Amino acid sequence: MNRKAIISARNISIGYAKTKHRDKTALYEDLSFDLYQGELVCLIGANGAGKSTLLRTISASQPSLRGKVHYENKDVNLYSEKEFSRLLGLVLTDKTSVGGLLVRELVELGRYPYTGFFGQLAKEDKEIVQKAMEDVCIVHKAEVYVAELSDGERQKVMIAKALAQQCPVVLLDEPTAFLDIESRIEVMNLLHNLTMNQGKTILLSTHDIDLALLLADRLWLLSREKGLTGGVTEDIVLSGTMDNFFKGDNILFDKNSGNFLPNRESRRKVYLQAEGYLYHWTKNMLERHGFGVVEEEKDTLFSVIVESAVSIRIVKKDEIVDKLANYEQLSDYLSGI
Repeated sequence: MNRKAIISARNISIGYAKTKHRDKTALYEDLSFDLYQGELVCLIGANGAGKSTLLRTISASQPSLRGKVHYENKDVNLYSEKEFSRLLGLVLTDKTSVGGLLVRELVELGRYPYTGFFGQLAKEDKEIVQKAMEDVCIVHKAEVYVAELSDGERQKVMIAKALAQQCPVVLLDEPTAFLDIESRIEVMNLLHNLTMNQGKTILLSTHDIDLALLLADRLWLLSREKGLTGGVTEDIVLSGTMDNFFKGDNILFDKNSGNFLPNRESRRKVYLQAEGYLYHWTKNMLERHGFGVVEEEKDTLFSVIVESAVSIRIVKKDEIVDKLANYEQLSDYLSGI
């Protein structure tokens, strides 16, 4: 199947242009990418990697230093502001001064590209605003002031405003920053559903790597050392590209859990026999206590056999040396070694 690249660039340079007080600063040279229609793409990188700069460049909020970004084969800078706002919506993390607006009024601002000089909303505009609020499950707050919303609700309203623009592409800069776990999951799941059910193309920067691995169709990895690497999420994970994404010997990527974990290597080796989540959590406790889990019993200090959360055996040289009834007892046993 031929996928349609709705936004693309070849060998562009991004960064900051020369000003009276600053020389030109190129963060990246020769970046190339394609953003495909109907996909959720997560842009991942360390703080200061340039994620926001890349998003601003793609959204024509900041010019590239060299090369061009194209929206459907047309230079983004050749679109008028009103034309481009019908094609691309931008949601920033920065809290704008809109607390004095009702939720409905803020979402209505998304109809600006379509209204006349006086900004009067027609019946069709009001219906589009209503649907946008329904799509993000915030319609029950329509007559509430934005200042009275939680951070998660405010983020939903900003997404609804972008939906009211009826643009096929939405860019979001860390939409889950500062949100609690429930709100982060809700917002990410909402964005995923918009690509699945409405065919939106969504690119967002995020530090929620676990949610990105679950929901993103494609990952873009951005780092000063390796530039921009993109691909289908499973290809990125299984190819080992994630393994060395972050620098340093103290962090490892675990393909089984899809998480970056602290490197907890130890010379004190133990063998673990358990299934499913019991294996995961027992291994977690063993490594937290300074033991390394190996796949063979040879040359190990002891073996931990887990039949259930209330039946744990410690075995040395084929003999059971202790029977434990819960993980608190296992923690005490390990602390005493």
